[in-house]
Amino acid sequence: MGPHGDGRGRTRGRSGPVGPRRSGGLRGGVAVFAAVAAVFTVTLPPSVPGGDSGELITAAHELGVAHPPGYPLFTLVAKLAMTLLPFGTVAYRVNLLCGLFGAVAAALLFLTVFRLSGSRAGGILAAGVFSFSRLTWQWSIAAEVFSLNNLFVGLLMALTVHFEEAETAKERSKIAKIGAFCCGLSLCNQHTIAIYVLCIIPWILFRLLKEKELSLGSVLKLSLAFSAGLLPYLYLPVSSYLSRARWTWGDQTTLRGFLTHFLREEYGTFSLAKSEIGSSMSKILLSQVTSMRTELSLNIQALAVWANICSARKDRQNSSLVWLFTGMFCIYSLFFAWRANLDISKPLFMGVVERFWMQSNAVVAVLAGLGLAMLTSETKRVLNSSGLQCLEWLSATLFVVYQVYSNYSICDQRTNNVISTFAKNLLDSMPHDAIVLLRGDLPGNALRYMHYCEGLRPDISLVDQEMMTYEWYLPKMAKHLPGVHFPGDRWNPVEGVLPTGMVTFNLYRFLEINKQKDTFVCIGIHEGDPTWRKKYSLWPWGSCDKLVPSEIVFNPEEWVKLTKNIYNWTEEYGRFDPSSWESVANEEMWQARMKTPFFIFSLAETVTVPSDVKAQLYAHAYNLYKEIVYLRKEHPVNWHKNYAIACERMLRFQEGDADVEVLLSETIRHFRLYTQKAQNDPQLTDILAAVKDLRKKLQSLRNMKNVRDSKM
Repeated sequence: MGPHGDGRGRTRGRSGPVGPRRSGGLRGGVAVFAAVAAVFTVTLPPSVPGGDSGELITAAHELGVAHPPGYPLFTLVAKLAMTLLPFGTVAYRVNLLCGLFGAVAAALLFLTVFRLSGSRAGGILAAGVFSFSRLTWQWSIAAEVFSLNNLFVGLLMALTVHFEEAETAKERSKIAKIGAFCCGLSLCNQHTIAIYVLCIIPWILFRLLKEKELSLGSVLKLSLAFSAGLLPYLYLPVSSYLSRARWTWGDQTTLRGFLTHFLREEYGTFSLAKSEIGSSMSKILLSQVTSMRTELSLNIQALAVWANICSARKDRQNSSLVWLFTGMFCIYSLFFAWRANLDISKPLFMGVVERFWMQSNAVVAVLAGLGLAMLTSETKRVLNSSGLQCLEWLSATLFVVYQVYSNYSICDQRTNNVISTFAKNLLDSMPHDAIVLLRGDLPGNALRYMHYCEGLRPDISLVDQEMMTYEWYLPKMAKHLPGVHFPGDRWNPVEGVLPTGMVTFNLYRFLEINKQKDTFVCIGIHEGDPTWRKKYSLWPWGSCDKLVPSEIVFNPEEWVKLTKNIYNWTEEYGRFDPSSWESVANEEMWQARMKTPFFIFSLAETVTVPSDVKAQLYAHAYNLYKEIVYLRKEHPVNWHKNYAIACERMLRFQEGDADVEVLLSETIRHFRLYTQKAQNDPQLTDILAAVKDLRKKLQSLRNMKNVRDSKM
């Protein structure tokens, strides 16, 4: 008896439990694809998202190689989308492509559940709840590899079901070969799917062995099909050999270089990061379960568990597939929690980790769809009623509608230009023919996209600080940076000649040989090379900094005038999710307003100058702090602390027109506001003690003033 007990599960010529063949599944799959594609398309961001999107798009645009493991399949298909789609920005075209990948994934989840259970409602539940969860929706409309990975998860599960219900040896052999090819092809995108591949392959081989259809010849054919799926990886050495891309990663022209990239050795094989100390395995697992409850709901989790409970019955068909899918989910979750070496207490790292939970959420959604079908079947059997199908449809519809209602406003990115605006502001702020030394994913990926793909500011040169430390970077990239001179083959604080014959140079030498150009670091400078300090200083330039020869005297008035309105940024502070790249970009732009007064204040604190000059520097910093603190009601909390300290310094170096009472009041007020919002500051006790002392001084000052006024 199938889940609906209608006798459609009987098969011919096959021993063991076989999934029922269902008619009409293709039409339902097409309808699901159309519905999901329509919603995703309406909510697409118009330009480049944050994270790796800018780099992935740029690699595809330039036909270069993306970061390890290279993502050759995504790169080639994205380039095809850029070429064929005649509308929108380059980023929008790839965003649209990923939205379509997500819609195909939804259709495949529907087909998986439908072919296993015969329940259209169960299939729609699985497809809708998964696709319209906040996490899946968010990463299905961004130019990232995750929606293509979701597609392969759905495809491998659908093919596994198709194999299980095949009735002849010829059909099983055909499906097995197609599945082997798809397994190999899936590894050309995201390697986390390898866990599912390693679960499915032994299961298929065991089934073939059980049917006495496994031979050395068939294993060889399956191996060839699997290897054929890996063929897109040939793109890596070809692209690297041609070396035409203005942005690429690694040198895959040698076997060693190819394996380094394929195995992600620069990040750490089987790890998310190379040197990060991550959260404990138990903490990540608990966070995954909590996230799943938020993304899919507790009811969906309960239906997935119910599918496993029902599958324990001896007369239940397809129980082996339920156990297989559950095993895939458990093994993947355990392995990922073990290797996800990032600290998820940090919102941005949590945002990185949670994306990989989509792969397990897809399986849970399928199990939940099966669970709904089984629950309807069991209830129908117990109550001996045939009117429960409407209730099944109502349940599925309510779950999906609730997902759309809950997440639409969050995932609607039609007007989200934050990352592109961030990149445009940084590029537009640069003087003509400048060199920009990039550092970090946000400025690096976003600026590269705008520069190479959208053609913004072709006069400037973008050089990646971290990449310059790799031996492959300059031999490949220097020819694409004709306006920049490199005094060697690799950046290293210690100059010399390596055993390989490569000549190393430090940052000081680089700056000296490029003296004719303005050089900026964005954002921050590599800590491992302090040689630039010999003859250069860092002056604030918005979110970036300019490397200025030390003999040039800093003029506060001129520099404030030059950098005060360097950006046109209108986003409100704190309006984005802390785990999003939009939040990081917004924070950078807001903190950029504080950098010049902070720099001037630091000069007053550290430079040995006459007391009158020091007082002038403090006055400049104080006035700038005061202006930006009172410009907007909501701003970074550290502004209160910085402004309060500036007020306190003005009290020490007060000039004739300084109002001591006002300065004391401002110091107390903003220290108090800071302590209310920054409870984790290690100096909190000292600040509170200082506030207490300042209040005494203020009260004493007011008492003296009252006495003086009464005598008058």
